[in-house]
Amino acid sequence: MAELVPATPQLLRRVSAGAVLEFMRASGAVTVTDVMAATGLTRATTIAVCEDLVGRGWILERENQREFGGYQKGRPARRFELNERAGVVLGIDIGYAKVTAVASDLRGTALGRSSLPFQAGEVGSRERIAFIDEVAMAALQAAGAEPAQVLAVCAGVAAPVDRHGEVVATQKFWGLFDLGLRPALKETRGWTVLLENDANLAALGERWQGAAAGIDDVVVILASERLGSGIVEGGRLVHGTQGSAGELAYLDLVEGVGDTYGIAYLARKWAAEALATPVPTALRDGRHGRVEAEQVFAAAASGDAVATGILDRLADRMARVVGTVATLLNPELVVIGGGVAQSADVLLASITERLEDFTATPARVAVSPLGDSIVTVGAVRCALDYVEKNSLDLELPAPVISA
Repeated sequence: MAELVPATPQLLRRVSAGAVLEFMRASGAVTVTDVMAATGLTRATTIAVCEDLVGRGWILERENQREFGGYQKGRPARRFELNERAGVVLGIDIGYAKVTAVASDLRGTALGRSSLPFQAGEVGSRERIAFIDEVAMAALQAAGAEPAQVLAVCAGVAAPVDRHGEVVATQKFWGLFDLGLRPALKETRGWTVLLENDANLAALGERWQGAAAGIDDVVVILASERLGSGIVEGGRLVHGTQGSAGELAYLDLVEGVGDTYGIAYLARKWAAEALATPVPTALRDGRHGRVEAEQVFAAAASGDAVATGILDRLADRMARVVGTVATLLNPELVVIGGGVAQSADVLLASITERLEDFTATPARVAVSPLGDSIVTVGAVRCALDYVEKNSLDLELPAPVISA
């Protein structure tokens, strides 16, 4: 059983400040009454918290309600607004073949982005950390921000991460992401770095800005190259004892699935197998080299029989995957995400039709509108959550003055 933490005045101040900042992140200028209604804090506490946050630079006091133009009898209401440029956060998606970084303001608005290809297995940890740092700095430069303005960094990796932020490197592939990134960037940049599993971050991002917005019980399946999932149950992200809740290795044992390869990988593989035979197909009309998943989806849309057959196999396979998830976890919604999600929209009807063959508790299925940004969106959200929770412990950087 988790140890209960005493509700000290310091803890209550920190929780109250986080609640106020969370509300202001999604709002414009608000009055004390607005903050009270959203957070449940008393008037005296709300005023004290707002004044403290103004003094620390987190929020700004705007003109009062009467000066703003809102007619009001008696004393005019004070108005406050988030200082969205008080600092920035970084969200990083560290994949096997690519690293993407997004610099965001304190509302979660992306200010700068950088993405570069990389092969994780070709160099050591030191070189890879330097590459990640390079991509992060490029995102900051695109945002017009300085390294000293970074309040928190969240990085998603394609491996389980435990509750202490450590990569669970019990498999060779997972070990490729056990880089020592947190202490390295703390030493060189002074940044606080949070590590999280990429599918878990996808679930956070999807529930924040995607198809699962406002849904408390959802599973997000990253489905491009490999299948992995993040679980939100009762509004909370599920990690498990060693951070491996949502790992889909059990699919090796599922009839009609047998492995964790994703939609993009299998579309390429099955297209290559078809091209090795004399069967006529529009897939031969593409560029030289391997056929990508997008080409398979496009050919199917034009009525190509081979491509249509590949999509039928993909739909059957994903219905079995979603069926096992629906049986084990009983979510309201399962979201298919990742770079292939937009194309996978055409699979939805077939997946939904077949679900009842594989589960007695079928979930609604949707595709993510976030595309290949799904992990960085979740990483930004994770970093913002850390900043809001620890606002009273963080010292904001001095404003950058343009020449």
